[in-house]
Amino acid sequence: MSAVQEMAAATRRSFDPAQYRPGRDITDWEPENDLFWSSIGKRVARRNLWIAVPALLVAFVVWQVWSVTATNLTDVGFSYSTSQLFWLTAIPGLTGGTSRIFYTFLGPKFGQRTFTALSTLVLVVPLVWLGLAIQDTSTSFTTMAVIAALCGVGGANFSSALANIGFFFPKREKGNATGINGGLGNLGVSVVQLLTPIVITSSVIAIGAGQHNAKTGGEVYLQNAAFLWIPVLVLLAALAWFGQNNLKTAATSFRQQRIIFRRKHTWLMTWLYIGTFGSFIGFAAALPMLIKTTFPDYSVATYAWMGPALGALARWAGGWIADKLGGARVTLLSFAGMAASITGVIFFLPTGGNGGNFTGFFLCFLAAFVSSGIGNGSTFRQIPVIFRSRHLKGLAEDTPEYARALKQTEMESGAVTGFTAAIAAYGFFFIPALFANFAVTSAMWGFVGFYATCIAITWWYYARKGAEAPS
Repeated sequence: MSAVQEMAAATRRSFDPAQYRPGRDITDWEPENDLFWSSIGKRVARRNLWIAVPALLVAFVVWQVWSVTATNLTDVGFSYSTSQLFWLTAIPGLTGGTSRIFYTFLGPKFGQRTFTALSTLVLVVPLVWLGLAIQDTSTSFTTMAVIAALCGVGGANFSSALANIGFFFPKREKGNATGINGGLGNLGVSVVQLLTPIVITSSVIAIGAGQHNAKTGGEVYLQNAAFLWIPVLVLLAALAWFGQNNLKTAATSFRQQRIIFRRKHTWLMTWLYIGTFGSFIGFAAALPMLIKTTFPDYSVATYAWMGPALGALARWAGGWIADKLGGARVTLLSFAGMAASITGVIFFLPTGGNGGNFTGFFLCFLAAFVSSGIGNGSTFRQIPVIFRSRHLKGLAEDTPEYARALKQTEMESGAVTGFTAAIAAYGFFFIPALFANFAVTSAMWGFVGFYATCIAITWWYYARKGAEAPS
């Protein structure tokens, strides 16, 4: 046995192997210890990550189910106005963002395993109600709005998942890990927009009667959009309960975590993440209705899912690229790309007697999704780097002060990650709400102006030579 193998074996013996098995609570966790990571940590962290990913993906499905459902309601006899349909699309963003604030601080307290299982299982409730209510065209707008609000809780799972999963990985892999978790989780937006138009036309999996679609002349089963995911949620909740771990070393109370509200960079990074994830999730929610109302000759089912899919995959790439090139540089480029893309969208919109250009409109929107996805990954990579550099500055490794500061860094980074995700989720609400109350062109120019502020903040605080917190 080589010296390295002997040291790895000694590392395994120094930790109780039983605590790292699926379904157990972990009390000893040292991801920055290379021997621990290679012999124990990597395997356990990846198992928890790959269970978290599908659970988060389906939570996004529940959060975004109204973005597609709303486009079909008037076709089967619901008498809702265009403004009301935009509001049904927007409401889940309001409850999702608010719930994320609570989930951010509750997640680490309860642990990855417990909170993932419970937060996944609770999403069955709004789906059952939606599946029943949507079969009756006399269901009031108020009832539908309440159901949409409950579906929004699915968006909260993101904050608890990101706050928890980061604790499992060492600094050098945090960007990639959160990129995988967030990026593949974000694919739930595309999954629901791609599959819903398919499953609602299938009588084979329908529970209940079909409805006549005045637009196509055929029968549709809108309840399938809800009922399809119920057994999947139950299965994923069980998988989390029996397969993940609670990381007790990451357990923290709100009293400990609330210090993040006194950190300037908490608020700066929240502003930037509103620009990246807020744009991604808001555009994903609004795009189906935008296509339906602005370019009615084009199929929502054919095009709407593509942007969120590219944005979700770009998030994964953004985390990986930021690990290599630095988060601030990548974030700066992503905002420049978003500003240019949305300017292009404005140029191709219909104006006056001009019918617009759908191809240009759609390609520019795809570019905006890719840019926002890359920025999602790079901003999340910035957060732990910023807090690590500020807390550990001037401290020597292998000292008690360094160990305490490192633990504080991990706690604050996780809390800030979850909090920024919570506030940014309101983009899901505000972007469709803006389109419901203002001209599309005016709203788009507002986004471009906002991205300009994000470019300025990123350059001044993080990207320029001599920046306060280079990342």
